[in-house]
Amino acid sequence: MTESMDEKILVQIEEMPDVQGLTFRRFRGEVDYPLMQAVLQGSKDADGLERIPTIEDLTLIYSHLDNCDPYKDMLFSEVDGQVIGFNRVWWELEYNGEYIYTLVGTVLPEWRCKGIGTAMLHHSEDRIRKISSEHPSEPHKFFQSWASEKEVDFLNMMNKENYQIIRYFIKMTRPISDPIPEAPMPAGLEVRSVKEDEYRKVFTANDEGFRDHWGHVPLTENDYQKLLESPRFNPKIWKVAWDGDEVAGMVLNFVDEKENQDNQRERGYTEEIVVQRPYRQRGLAKALIAQSIAMFRDLDMDETALSVDAENLSGALNLYEYMGYKTEKRTTVFRKPLQQ
Repeated sequence: MTESMDEKILVQIEEMPDVQGLTFRRFRGEVDYPLMQAVLQGSKDADGLERIPTIEDLTLIYSHLDNCDPYKDMLFSEVDGQVIGFNRVWWELEYNGEYIYTLVGTVLPEWRCKGIGTAMLHHSEDRIRKISSEHPSEPHKFFQSWASEKEVDFLNMMNKENYQIIRYFIKMTRPISDPIPEAPMPAGLEVRSVKEDEYRKVFTANDEGFRDHWGHVPLTENDYQKLLESPRFNPKIWKVAWDGDEVAGMVLNFVDEKENQDNQRERGYTEEIVVQRPYRQRGLAKALIAQSIAMFRDLDMDETALSVDAENLSGALNLYEYMGYKTEKRTTVFRKPLQQ
């Protein structure tokens, strides 16, 4: 008797919740993208999600995964054959030598508080322990996840599962009509357009500039290709400061048209704000942000936005507040030591 395809992808969970018709299975490929999108759409209001990824977004993400095999590292929950949740795990090696094993996922609101999410979390932790067993035992290793302050159910689960709050990241916005502080460019530097053969140089400088930031993971070729293929990729609106042929700093601005359409607004993002070490403490970030805001004003945007590590040692939060940004929402990063 041959094993059916459905039997091959079914997953047995040790602590099976008492929910009639509940089963778990593995990832099946692109056919699952619409089902994942439907779960996220069904969770949008409850979790305060601003944007649901399109099929094209999911295709881009899953075409450029690092340290993740979705056919082994994803788990789907179904009730009577209908997908009600999914999650995914992957691992990263930070510049400081720590191994970070990340878990993300969601369950439709009407199926929460029934033990399904917890069972999926425990299964994923077991998967991570197996992955970790193939890595050196000496470095520090941590489970990691995150949630915005509106994802109350997930926050409660993390607390019950003894995950500790390790960091906060803040989403900030500013009205485009607010006055822009004076911020002249430092002497000897210029902002000019980025040529196609300079994209990789900017990408490499971005990676280098974030190297001493908390939690930064070295960027990969997959990250570069994903950047180039992203619908948000628009070097024409980047603000990159040059010292001759060297990148001194940058703001890699973008507009998320889908998010703006979904939320009926015109927002431009002033993100990837980086100043290389030799050029810091000279007002370069301030100048590049001011130019970015002015550009978005000329593009008839309503507001600009960015995200920041609340404990950034460079004083980024104070700088952004000086530039007129105010906190919109907060995301909590959780970690738990991994015990093999």
